Amino acid sequence: MTPVLCHGVLAVAAAVTGAPPGSVVPIPPSERVLLAIVADRPVPVQGVRKDLEGPVFLPGGDLLFSDVQGRRVMRLDVRGRIAEAFRLERLKPGGMALGPDSRLYIAAANTTGGGAVISVLLDGTQRRTIVPERAGFAPNDVTFDAKGGFYFSDARGSIGKATGGVWYVGPDGAPPKPVIRNLAIANGIALSPDGKQLWVGEFALGRLYRITLKDATTPAPFGATTAYHFTGPAPDSMRIDGMGQLYVAMYGQGRILVFSPSGIPIGQILLPDRDAGRNLNLTSMAIRPGTRDMAIVTSDGEQGGNATVFRARTIER
Repeated sequence: MTPVLCHGVLAVAAAVTGAPPGSVVPIPPSERVLLAIVADRPVPVQGVRKDLEGPVFLPGGDLLFSDVQGRRVMRLDVRGRIAEAFRLERLKPGGMALGPDSRLYIAAANTTGGGAVISVLLDGTQRRTIVPERAGFAPNDVTFDAKGGFYFSDARGSIGKATGGVWYVGPDGAPPKPVIRNLAIANGIALSPDGKQLWVGEFALGRLYRITLKDATTPAPFGATTAYHFTGPAPDSMRIDGMGQLYVAMYGQGRILVFSPSGIPIGQILLPDRDAGRNLNLTSMAIRPGTRDMAIVTSDGEQGGNATVFRARTIER
């Protein structure tokens, strides 16, 4: 059965029983039985060099997201209009999160494989450096806990050289403390609604980790598990909905995999035209607090290609 697309509303299909002939991204057999929906309501983003990233809903419903290689933060308002919010002079904005101080926190990359975590007002002014470049990290994604501290993924390393990890910056602003070391390009990161489970994606090795926390920086005894091994490229950013379900962007596949709070795959969200090689560089999504509304950012991944914000709804159990 093929997933059904309805205008403005996502229709649920029973399963994806196969892929169209010649699909460049066939869904792995073990995942074809998962509940599947298709995103819709595309809003094109002009002038993007390669990747969009870091979507964040603001309290009024506007969406901020980053044009990574263009060094821009963009704003999509509730009327569907897109405009540049601000630019970074040298750093490339990636994962972003809205802090408890109503400032925007940005995991930003430099041109040498490192980067920083900075915070700014929503217009890009009053910039502060939280984790400096000289610290030697490659920050990729950011998520806050209820105490006002935040975790960030350190996307250093490669296959055979696992130098990345996850670090925590407390609300006191002290230097980052290690939570998990020896990961090969740590990427997506999310925290369960109760703050007890930390989810981490390892981009280079295609793994999803579920970490039960004893405290902010200490995994509980026997609390760390490999919840899932992905097929094909590659787990990117992730988000948690109000029920504790995890949504993982599959960069290079144009789809999102959805997991139960215990780490069991329960569904997927597909992007239009993925079988033809479009919209494959799906990096991230945002869920508007208190709703089931989701915004998904993606691109064709090439100069002059398409970059788009899609809409979807979270999966109901």
